Amino acid sequence: MNNRSAMHQTVARRFPAGSTAGLVLLAILFIWWPQEGLAEVIALAISDAYIQVSTFVGATLFLFYGIERAFHLDLTEKLAAAGRWQVPLAALLGALPGCGGAIIVVTRFVSGRLSFGSVLATLTATMGDAAFLLLAKEPLTGLFVFVLGFVVGTLTGVFVDWLHGPDFMRPKKTQLPDPLPQDPRHLTWSHPLLEKCWLLLFLPGLMIGVLTAFQIDVNQLMAFGEWSRPASFLGFVAGSLCLVMFLLPRLATLPQRPDQGGILAQTITDTNFVTTWVVAAFLMFEVTIFLFDLDLQSLFSGFVLITPLLAVLVGFLPGCGPQVVITSLYLAGLIPLSAQLGNAISNDGDALFPALALAPKAAILATLYSAVPALLIAYLWYFLVEGGGFFTG
Repeated sequence: MNNRSAMHQTVARRFPAGSTAGLVLLAILFIWWPQEGLAEVIALAISDAYIQVSTFVGATLFLFYGIERAFHLDLTEKLAAAGRWQVPLAALLGALPGCGGAIIVVTRFVSGRLSFGSVLATLTATMGDAAFLLLAKEPLTGLFVFVLGFVVGTLTGVFVDWLHGPDFMRPKKTQLPDPLPQDPRHLTWSHPLLEKCWLLLFLPGLMIGVLTAFQIDVNQLMAFGEWSRPASFLGFVAGSLCLVMFLLPRLATLPQRPDQGGILAQTITDTNFVTTWVVAAFLMFEVTIFLFDLDLQSLFSGFVLITPLLAVLVGFLPGCGPQVVITSLYLAGLIPLSAQLGNAISNDGDALFPALALAPKAAILATLYSAVPALLIAYLWYFLVEGGGFFTG
């Protein structure tokens, strides 16, 4: 077994991607399944998650990967020889939607070619896959978070390198495989026929998503005979396919096909990942409201002061799943933007998986350091912009 395969399997074995999402979904789907009317709530939640979010995430990913491929944006080697520009370049890679740029920086740090400030900059700047969700639903807010993450990440990284020196926590040079190990998330159960079905459902799903975003009732527009909700049905089928392709190989022993790096394959695997967590978030909202008749807006409003703190603490959790949930809470209007900003700065996305596996001390220290600007930005926004106070009524 070569070094690349060994490292890849080490990361994947320590941090089985998707298992948490699978357990969350299984618990939600089956614990109260006999409850009358719950099946319809679950089906509509899956449909809404796909139509309102996944279609835009898939379109954004395809555009992003297409631009990356067309312009040959390979910054890996330039990053190692960037000198004083290492930190801002690392922050830029981290701020890009997704976790690929941050993973590049983390693995280059392990090889001894980057400073600790560069790693801190990229982990501070990255929002992971939750950025795609925010860009799809609120593009201006997503752009603002992108710029904020880049600026905060750069300043934090420069300050830490000045404080500790460029050789702080720098590991001895080791021989790492090139190309870099893939994100463990990109092992997926798939087949060319499944991918064709995925694409055939995605194209009309995207059209429905665009019309829905313009407040057009597509179900009413497409209804015929006794079939009153054809758009919702398509969303449920397409969303279920995303869940099946992502969860089954993580919950059972099934053949897995490594992602070959094609634009469509990358789009499908990443969209399926984001869809799984978005569906989990939607189900938590809808099932909780259905079963307990709760007003979640009122529930969260009673804890506004500590909400940014809780969001920052959630950012400590490795992986993009918990961060997608936080972003879903913000987009649903259940937590303020201050909490979203704190989480975006404190979370490290999937880049924390290889960091913990390959350089655990540096990863933990960088995560703790990133909490300082996260709390500072979150509470400055809370008090100065949102007009929050210490007491809420």
